[in-house]
Amino acid sequence: MYARITPYKMKAGTRDTATALLQSLKDQIMALEGMRHFINVMNDDGAGYVISLVESQAASEANVERVKAIWANFADHLEAMPVPQGYEVIADWTP
Repeated sequence: MYARITPYKMKAGTRDTATALLQSLKDQIMALEGMRHFINVMNDDGAGYVISLVESQAASEANVERVKAIWANFADHLEAMPVPQGYEVIADWTP
């Protein structure tokens, strides 16, 4: 399994609008190739992370252009376009 972790920062005052936009894009996000799990966390100041688990690094790489297109929807709300980082998952535990 492979994780894409993307730090981001929303502009002040855009948290609610960005959250609503995120909800409207759920089907597109969850339809990304190999998607297993998607988590988006954000503080009150608009700083957050997207953590997505996909089947493999190859699946993650196959999604690069679609992920960029999804992030483009947030362009008016982001301080800067985020840069994702990828990692091999070495543990994925649930109780």
